[in-house]
Amino acid sequence: MAAGPLLWLAAALGPAAAAGRYSPDWGSLDARPLPAWFDRAKVGVFVHWGVFSVPAWGSEWFWWHWRGERRADYERFVRQRYPPGTDYADFAPRFTAHDFQPRRWARLFQRAGARYVVLTTKHHEGFTNWGSPVSWNWNSVDTGPHRDLVGELGQALRESNIRYGLYHSLLEWFNPLYLADKESGFKTQNFVLKKTMPELYDLVLKYKPDLIWSDGDWEAPDSYWNSTSFLAWLYNDSPVKDTVVVNDRWCNNCSCHHGGYYNCADKYKPGTLPAHKWEMCSSIDKLSWGYRSNMHIDELMDEASIIEELVKTVSFGGNYLLNVGPTKEGVIAPIFQERLLALGRWLDTNGEAIYESKPWRVQVEDTGTVWYTSKGPVVYAIFLVWPQDNVLQLSSPTPSPATQ
Repeated sequence: MAAGPLLWLAAALGPAAAAGRYSPDWGSLDARPLPAWFDRAKVGVFVHWGVFSVPAWGSEWFWWHWRGERRADYERFVRQRYPPGTDYADFAPRFTAHDFQPRRWARLFQRAGARYVVLTTKHHEGFTNWGSPVSWNWNSVDTGPHRDLVGELGQALRESNIRYGLYHSLLEWFNPLYLADKESGFKTQNFVLKKTMPELYDLVLKYKPDLIWSDGDWEAPDSYWNSTSFLAWLYNDSPVKDTVVVNDRWCNNCSCHHGGYYNCADKYKPGTLPAHKWEMCSSIDKLSWGYRSNMHIDELMDEASIIEELVKTVSFGGNYLLNVGPTKEGVIAPIFQERLLALGRWLDTNGEAIYESKPWRVQVEDTGTVWYTSKGPVVYAIFLVWPQDNVLQLSSPTPSPATQ
């Protein structure tokens, strides 16, 4: 009697899962079902932290704007604030993380209502926030903090029962191996084989992440990055093969097309209900992902904007990943803490309509001020503006005598 249901299960999971192995091609990899925890989680916190937190000016793209584009405002900034001959590598010892208290961060993120947290393990500058064996003297153990930042935060988050995601940039702006591969038209793969892929495997084996947030993919095809081989290993043989979730930034034409869930673009707003699971990443500082010492209050998202962005994202079936940039000492600025805690207070009251919800058949009223989510037979109407004359008019629900 059991044969029938078992055969049905194999068919429902698709050919790859029925055979038990994924092959290194998008047809197979894209067919993998997304682990259920991600859609249920809905709310995450993004953390951009690295050597770019030392100049703390402009954005986390500081090195590129200064040395890649040679922008006059960046050159002037360095000239006025640092000794002559200063190079980007000179910032690393000042990245101290003296005040980094991972358990305090975890408690803050928990109070913010985050069910997962994504940390930059390596941004485009190539500096790794753990002791990468292939990033000699350009990592947080050899220089700067002399600490394993990735490991310390991971332990604190796990103690708080928060899922852990690792952001990782495939490219490194000024790595000589990468520049040589680029010069060859990406016909050689020395950077991939000696640097970026060994680091990805190391991160997975060492920290067993729940999520890999890939980035820095846009200059080269998947055949250069070896993305499909890595993902096949991740899904078939890695220690997190059954639980790990990935995004869509794995090659120069992958965004919105291949991978796990879709980010599409930074701060992506689809406008209608997408057919594929997606995530919106946003930042409290509207001008930067990394910390800026000269930010102004009017450049930051206020509480109402954050809640509105969350509600619209979840109504359209997305997850909401809200970013903060800590200081070089490891402090999350009080204004960022205040915004996170405000979001958490709103979720304490209204989280029932957010966590583990699904999009309803109608996502938004024609007025644009009422948004819907659902959970089983229950429908939630979330209104962002207090209704005129204290009467909330909903045109989309069609009640029956059984409706409560």
